[in-house]
Amino acid sequence: MPDDSASSSIDIEQAEPLLSSSKSSSKYEAIQTHDSPYHAESPASPEGPSSTLRHLVTHRAVEYDTEPEDVTFGRNVSWMSAYILIISRVIGSGIFATPGVIFRSVGSVGLSLCLWVVGSAIAACGLAISLELGCMLPRSGGEKVYLEFMYRRPRFLASTIVAVQAVLLGFTASNAIVFGQYTLFALHIEPTAFSQRLLAVGMLTVITVIHGCLLKTGIMIQNALGWVKIVVMSLVVFAGLATFVFGTASPSNSAPTVNLLSWDEIWKDSNWRWGVVSTAIFKVSYSYAGFGNVNNVMNEVKDPVRTLKTVGPAALLTICVFYFSLNLAYFMVMPLEEIRESGQLIGALFFQKLFGEAVGRTILPLLIAISAFGNVMVVTFTSARVNQEIARQGFLPFSTLLSSSRPFNTPLGGLIVHYIPSVLVITIPPKEDVYAFILDVEGYPSQFISLAVGIGLLMLRRTRPDLRRPFVAWIPAVLLKIVLSVALLAAPFVQPPKNGKGDVGFWYATYAVVGTGIFVFAVVYWYLWTVAVPRWRGYRLEEEFDVLEDGTSVTKLVKVKRA
Repeated sequence: MPDDSASSSIDIEQAEPLLSSSKSSSKYEAIQTHDSPYHAESPASPEGPSSTLRHLVTHRAVEYDTEPEDVTFGRNVSWMSAYILIISRVIGSGIFATPGVIFRSVGSVGLSLCLWVVGSAIAACGLAISLELGCMLPRSGGEKVYLEFMYRRPRFLASTIVAVQAVLLGFTASNAIVFGQYTLFALHIEPTAFSQRLLAVGMLTVITVIHGCLLKTGIMIQNALGWVKIVVMSLVVFAGLATFVFGTASPSNSAPTVNLLSWDEIWKDSNWRWGVVSTAIFKVSYSYAGFGNVNNVMNEVKDPVRTLKTVGPAALLTICVFYFSLNLAYFMVMPLEEIRESGQLIGALFFQKLFGEAVGRTILPLLIAISAFGNVMVVTFTSARVNQEIARQGFLPFSTLLSSSRPFNTPLGGLIVHYIPSVLVITIPPKEDVYAFILDVEGYPSQFISLAVGIGLLMLRRTRPDLRRPFVAWIPAVLLKIVLSVALLAAPFVQPPKNGKGDVGFWYATYAVVGTGIFVFAVVYWYLWTVAVPRWRGYRLEEEFDVLEDGTSVTKLVKVKRA
């Protein structure tokens, strides 16, 4: 995982001049100011007048993460752009695709609606944690920054886990797949596995090129798509509620088969098995995922702390109202059997019921595809920044190359790291199970991170009361998030479904095993790479600070021989 091309073996006698030289340079002095994220035993002597400053550091001074940091491409994210980053990240295809799957799993209208309310509460708890940490540690990288600040020992463990997760789980696939499904549906083309995946990969390629070559243009496009999404959601919710209240109906509309005012009817056929409910919560949580999206790009946000404190609650309120209203509209307009059989096309079928064949089957599904496109744009935008931060620390192969903002003053390397696993996940799994499996495998491993972040936040409250906290999360919200993370991690192994398959054609808990296996692999890899092999071969890993030609500060992991 580290950059082996930049990792070198330095004899301890050769390293001592770097550690003991008293000669300093203006370049070094600038780095050792309040803004420096690194700590060195002593300054290094440049190899020549044109050489890039380099010195061996004993550890990264993560204390500097409490102060903002600038990037070479500047602060281009305004309050409105940050609002759209959250809206477009959270409102992707999930609300148009997962309600039918969730209803089929839990069996009743009441339980299905309750899970969306629970999802809102969980999202609020997660947002409170993100606000406290984001305001306290206003640096790009999000959970990477927080875990490294909280868990400094064992050394490199938190960084390794984040790097492995970024490479193996840092994909954007589910919304890309839904983009393909809804585009074909709108164009009246019979979907095939090849056509859906071709559209998904094509969309991802276009987005990667835009963000990799045209930074400000990419921000403008995703802002415009975000507002289209808000208008579409408002239109759909209003039309659905108007159908119920005023009795308006299209020629293709048939009466729903449930009375939403009857308590007994809305709870009929509820499936309360915790294994089933927890899997449904994963899917709901996926639809609410992304409230920490701005935390990943804090280096590019204008007035980052003030913006984060206000934009998060505003986006949360908007999304909760939209989600519950749209779910209610589904049950008001569509018969339950059609919802149960709709799969990931519930949104398109809803539009067809509401507006008729011409509009419902063509225009609005196309707008959903555009919504999915906007979601993938903002996810790609922020994931690339996280990947670049990981590369800057030397935890990715070819990290120097991936850290650079050249040639277009964009995080092109981070975009490539995001692009490769996304394409693989889109193209490899079988078509019929790909969407449900991706939702589960994206949601399960994130609970490990949520659990660690929640516990770490409580630890910082106790051990570091001196830290400046512009926002303080409510302790019960933090505890609820921790308890829920533990419950969701254990859920797949409690009360399995009767057929052993759940909502996929293979073993229902495959996603849990895959997610757990990735974290176990990360820990084993960390131990071998930083403990066992160095001890066996007689060296230790240290961090060498460097400044690239484009002004990006990085560290390179080097091997220092033991005395």
